[in-house]
Amino acid sequence: MDSRRLLRTFALPLAAVGLLVSGCSGDGGSSPGSSPSGRAAPSAGLERYYTQKPAWRDCGVPGFQCATVKAPLDYADPEGKSVDLAVARKKATGPGKRLGSLLVNPGGPGASAIGYLQSYAGIGYPAPVRARYDMVAVDPRGVARSAPVECLSGREMDAYTRTDQTPDDAGERAKLTAAYRDFAAGCEKRSGGILPHVSTVEAARDMDIVRAALGDEKLHYVGASYGTFLGATYAELFPDRTGRLVLDGAMDPSLPSREMNRDQTAGFETAFRSFAADCVKRADCPLGRTSAADASERLKALFEKLDATPASTGESRELTESLATTGVIAAMYDEGAWPQLRSALAAAQEGDGASLLSMADMYYEREADGSYANLMFANAAVNCLDLPAAFDSPEAVEPAVREFEKASPVFGEGFAWASLNCGYWPEEATGKPHRIEAKGAAPIVVVGTTRDPATPYKWARSLAEQLSSGRLLTYDGDGHTAYGRGSDCIDTAINTYLLEGKPPADGKRC
Repeated sequence: MDSRRLLRTFALPLAAVGLLVSGCSGDGGSSPGSSPSGRAAPSAGLERYYTQKPAWRDCGVPGFQCATVKAPLDYADPEGKSVDLAVARKKATGPGKRLGSLLVNPGGPGASAIGYLQSYAGIGYPAPVRARYDMVAVDPRGVARSAPVECLSGREMDAYTRTDQTPDDAGERAKLTAAYRDFAAGCEKRSGGILPHVSTVEAARDMDIVRAALGDEKLHYVGASYGTFLGATYAELFPDRTGRLVLDGAMDPSLPSREMNRDQTAGFETAFRSFAADCVKRADCPLGRTSAADASERLKALFEKLDATPASTGESRELTESLATTGVIAAMYDEGAWPQLRSALAAAQEGDGASLLSMADMYYEREADGSYANLMFANAAVNCLDLPAAFDSPEAVEPAVREFEKASPVFGEGFAWASLNCGYWPEEATGKPHRIEAKGAAPIVVVGTTRDPATPYKWARSLAEQLSSGRLLTYDGDGHTAYGRGSDCIDTAINTYLLEGKPPADGKRC
């Protein structure tokens, strides 16, 4: 694994949700109405950015339009260089009165919002929502089509992803720290100009420029996973311009990196135990038929076997312990991947690592030609600016391994060492952990899933409590995030809020 703060959706459903909105009426939130200009007074020096008019063009994907919106590279120097932000939209289809734009972000940091819009949100969000909102996505600065951060070649990434993250001796510790140093140096060499300016605060300020360019008076937004931190940051900066915000799979902005990484370690342990409890009831379970605890021991034994002797995959790359761990982690994001994981684990036990390698490649967004999307590069770049590093040396990690193993006997050691990845970053962190209250913002719906691996449920509870207008909506279930994943109760509550402005009662459970 790379960064333990890779907070994103894993498997995106491709079919339309097709759920009806409840018949409640009334408006318990802000009205989405837009003014002719849709532009609040911008800060000094930013006028030229706030008065842009996007030149929409055909994206090459039927039904979608694309444009470029400019933002200052450095908000402290708005007269200096600018950065081009890629924006895409699918216009409201009707019937019904148009409610404005609905921005979507799938998380990461580093996942392409435009890719998410074109592959899922723009065609798979509930039809009543797509009928009345222009569905819009902007790739945040440093991500995908918006001045992407680049760090390593495909061959270098292949070597990086198979680096042993459970070092057994001083030599292996040295190799791991060298890998982190080389990764950071590659980012600085290839992307030094953008690297100091990809923080979440800057991305949130960019969203306000996009809001103005779209002509919207308020920002209406659905953010998943890391996208919840981006949305909450926007509300903190611009509470008076905050419209209907849904934050699904919430992060807790008050946590320092070490605690956040440890909590996420525990979240993946909870998710794995849920998988294991289901697995041991099935005839094809490769982890035994006795108990979740026994399944954990069998998985640890497989990892140790692969650490000693990687499995063949039918290609030049072998399945190492680190890649196998990534493949398992990937399946924890969506219970729909559990059957594939059972099959992949069974094959790996027999010496065939192809399926687990394929799952790891999906997680890392590795293409068949050996190239990588910039997901992992942007992920590290944003995370390492947003918070000070969890650890700054191997000597700092070693005494913490035990607390991580307590959080997860299966994943703890690897997660602890993965938390060192920002320790050698060439840029100082510009953010720090803090509570976000966003006083004056309209109601904000915070969604938490009780057995979410990547964003533990307690984070949603915490964020909803911090936000002065937060409303907690709980999904008792598995997987990462809740909206559009099969719960009529969740989807109806969110659709009602987006379409009618009526948020669910605080504490509602589904």
